[in-house]
Amino acid sequence: MRILMVSDVYFPRINGVSTSIQTFKEELEAVGHTVYLVAPNYDEAYLDDESVMRVASRGVMLDPEDRMMKYRKTLKLLATLRNLDIDLIHIQTPFVAHYAGIRFAKELGIPCVTTYHTLFEEYLYHYIPWLPKSLLRWCARRFSLTQCQQVDGVITPSSIISELLRGYGVSNPIVTIPTGIKSEKFTDGNGLAFRQKLNIPLDKKLLLNVSRVAFEKNIGCLLEMFKNVLEREAESHLVIAGEGPAKQTYMHQVRDMGIAEHVSFVGYLDRETELVDCYHAADLFVFSSCTETQGLVLLEAMAAGTPVVSVAEMGSKEVLVEGKGVRITDGSIEDFTEKVIEVLANSHTHHELSESAVLYAKEWDSSRLAAKMSAYYSDIALDWPAEPFSQPR
Repeated sequence: MRILMVSDVYFPRINGVSTSIQTFKEELEAVGHTVYLVAPNYDEAYLDDESVMRVASRGVMLDPEDRMMKYRKTLKLLATLRNLDIDLIHIQTPFVAHYAGIRFAKELGIPCVTTYHTLFEEYLYHYIPWLPKSLLRWCARRFSLTQCQQVDGVITPSSIISELLRGYGVSNPIVTIPTGIKSEKFTDGNGLAFRQKLNIPLDKKLLLNVSRVAFEKNIGCLLEMFKNVLEREAESHLVIAGEGPAKQTYMHQVRDMGIAEHVSFVGYLDRETELVDCYHAADLFVFSSCTETQGLVLLEAMAAGTPVVSVAEMGSKEVLVEGKGVRITDGSIEDFTEKVIEVLANSHTHHELSESAVLYAKEWDSSRLAAKMSAYYSDIALDWPAEPFSQPR
């Protein structure tokens, strides 16, 4: 098949959506599909192949990392797309990409599906705090309902998100297809080199979090937990890898807590080199986000043999299995601290979790999950045209 993905975000912007797109694109192409991608351009250069079509973009208020494609510029791609014999449109994000994807599908007379990557009802109030949380949650749900009713099928990374969308009133078909990982990419890393770069001695216990540094990621919980850990394991260090709108706030927080010398904010890491080294440098991966639709970084850490202590909420609840590379915490500062100390202080426990983490990560093979996506595309194409682009009730 010839598939067109449309997204408001892609590399060099690093996040789970970019990773998911790249993973599925590469795996689908490996089995003979042709996958094109429409995505915004960025100030930072990124080496694309000819299948990626970059669109002029502008900045996003309150979120300097992201870019917004210019809608009219995006629609100018229609002439090019008519010559590519596209079979299906796959929308990856809900902003300009959604409306451009819908327009492309209608103009080309082909089916259109979307992946619901982001739980917006848990995000908006962090960015628009002057409006009531209940109003923002209603708006987010209504927005998601409207968009999910405009496509021929909805993909979610976890069944919990599928159930949530059903609760919103989505009546269109929903299928759950998580994003897998190429676990072999994380097998070998130079943890020593990463520690040397940050001047972190080998005898220090290194805790790691990789995520967007945003308020919805609940990183404040990690900082409170880590302060407790330091009181019992003084030779510890926390690395937070990522960028985001809350970074300065959290940097101020660690200074106010008196733990700044024990915490490193290292920004984005190159996924092919630095990030893998970072996973291997860590003694433990810690994660506190309660709003994930999946949580790929958890699997990446496990693939590197790094044990995890994490909350299991929303999408991550379907990724994490107690004892399989992870100790699951209830999210309270006290329980989080105890679980971390348990793994750090007990070499036998740490070793068992490390070994089981590697084995468990292999179960999330990206080629197997891409095959499921391929079959889904075929089913949608065979059933189309269904009742076209229904509207919410």
